Amino acid sequence: QVQLQESGGGLVQAGGSLRLSCAASGRTFSSYSMGWFRRAPGKEREFVAMIAWRDGDTTYADSVKGRFTISRDNAKTTAYLQMNSLKPEDTAVYYCAAAFRTTAVASPYYNYWGQGTQVTVSS
Repeated sequence: QVQLQESGGGLVQAGGSLRLSCAASGRTFSSYSMGWFRRAPGKEREFVAMIAWRDGDTTYADSVKGRFTISRDNAKTTAYLQMNSLKPEDTAVYYCAAAFRTTAVASPYYNYWGQGTQVTVSS
């Protein structure tokens, strides 16, 4: 069982930055790939970024590539999403999720989910 808790969301002006954190419980954090997803108002949940469990390889959605950076600290059992050059279209609830020993980006592969943190980008 893994429990996830996001933090770091808030209101920021366009062009600004935020850093999201995802604190995980459990002793097997290093066996999980960690993903970030988001759901904007009136839209489906979408993949944002993933960092692989085995080698730390990263994958990003095209819409955030070059602006967002995902990272993890296995000793602190925490994943991060650094978001720079934020745009109003990045406004959404951001969720972290954990997938056991897979590097898939599709949400059905993710076993555990956090409650989400709101990110609002004003123009």
